[in-house]
Amino acid sequence: MFFKKFKSFIAIILVATFIMPQSVFAYSKYIIAGGENIGLQINNNGIIIAGFYKVKDKYPGHDANLAKGDTIISANDTEVKTIDDFITSIKNSNQKSLKLVYLRNNKKETTTLNLINEDGVIKTGLYVKDMVSGIGTLTFIDPNTKLYGALGHEVIESSSGTILNVKDGKIYDSKVTGIEKSTRGEPGSKNANTNSNEVFGNIKENTISGIFGNYTKEINKDKLYEVAEYKDIKTSEAKIITVLNGNEKKEYSINILKINDDENSNKNILFEVTDEKLINKTGGIVQGMSGSPIIQNDKIIGAVTNVVVNNPTKGYGILITSMLKEAEN
Repeated sequence: MFFKKFKSFIAIILVATFIMPQSVFAYSKYIIAGGENIGLQINNNGIIIAGFYKVKDKYPGHDANLAKGDTIISANDTEVKTIDDFITSIKNSNQKSLKLVYLRNNKKETTTLNLINEDGVIKTGLYVKDMVSGIGTLTFIDPNTKLYGALGHEVIESSSGTILNVKDGKIYDSKVTGIEKSTRGEPGSKNANTNSNEVFGNIKENTISGIFGNYTKEINKDKLYEVAEYKDIKTSEAKIITVLNGNEKKEYSINILKINDDENSNKNILFEVTDEKLINKTGGIVQGMSGSPIIQNDKIIGAVTNVVVNNPTKGYGILITSMLKEAEN
């Protein structure tokens, strides 16, 4: 996936398993393959520290032993879920210090952050975020439950590498407007226009297997793909479904080189792009293709997750069964 924008803020005020037996499906055996480009927005449960800045030759965040990726969840015993909550806590404080509760590696910690008045402006020395937005690709919709999966990997806050902890979120309309080609050592990307008012579904989970939620638009059940089990996947020809222009889905040829069944990985399928039209257009795999369904022998076997940076004609995919199991957790 390619993240192009995010909400950020300098906090300143004036006076973010259950394993089923073989051949028994909790999910549907036939599902809808995606391929559509989507916009997405995840609002974090708490505000993420994305960086620090100096105030009067001091770094208040460093002095408070805070680190990039820490998530502030309360200030002065008041819950903090958004940047607006944080601003309110500062306004309601003595404007000299804040008692913070934050998460680091899923463990609660406490500290005191000193606030500094610089020319009548109260400053924290923190850059913080409470939301990330970007684009990716829809992988599947279960026609019976209307659960969907997309991306095949987690959404992170880019400056700290922190996985977003979903408070709420949505997927929405996105149209591809251009392609920046991948070259060796430099992954390219899809460029797209998004319309966040045209909502396709909510976001309930953000995991290493992708993002998941309820699809709320009407669905077309005319073409369903059988879900492939690991034993069905072969090191041979396959295809991916993705969008390179507007919202037109097309199939492109690939060749599967290696497979593994590690359920804790999203790099189960190593493949190379063999479709000359795709290579000429994109240079191979680009950011924004994450989640593109992989089809083999008319079965859906997985989704694109990563590009091999030093050879962008190669990429990795996750098993579709891993995504389907995660969607139902």
